[in-house]
Amino acid sequence: MRERIVRAGGLVVVVAYAATIAWVYARQPQTMAQVSGGLAAGLGAYHIDEASFVDGLRFFRRDQFMEARAAFDRADPAQRDAATQFYISYTYYREGWGHLYDDRRLFARGLEAVDRAIALAPKGRLVVDDPDLQMHSADELKAELQRGVQRDLSPLRVFRSRK
Repeated sequence: MRERIVRAGGLVVVVAYAATIAWVYARQPQTMAQVSGGLAAGLGAYHIDEASFVDGLRFFRRDQFMEARAAFDRADPAQRDAATQFYISYTYYREGWGHLYDDRRLFARGLEAVDRAIALAPKGRLVVDDPDLQMHSADELKAELQRGVQRDLSPLRVFRSRK
């Protein structure tokens, strides 16, 4: 009887270890925060740091985008919250936007963040209800970022407005 328990316990450990390796291979987390956050999210126990998120919103509304990204990164170190990733993407859009040209490097980073937000959102649909924003859905933001990455030589570009 004792031998069966030891074998069953060993089988459970091996299966759990194999599942962890498969998860790490599939998700490819870059930091330990992403690993622990991903496991916590899988269990439904992941929460962002609300104080850091509020700090990020405060910086965002004052057009301090680098500071806002730092606060949002602190709020969501595992990159598992769709709304936080949406705001990170929006900071890249706002910082990279220009009348004469867009910073394609910042827009590309914004695309990465909005893709994460869409992947994390239920059914891939994310809408943020913030009256201070002109774009409320991740789809709108992604389309603007994609336009910014493409070259636009139109002289009418000068008259467009930032969203």
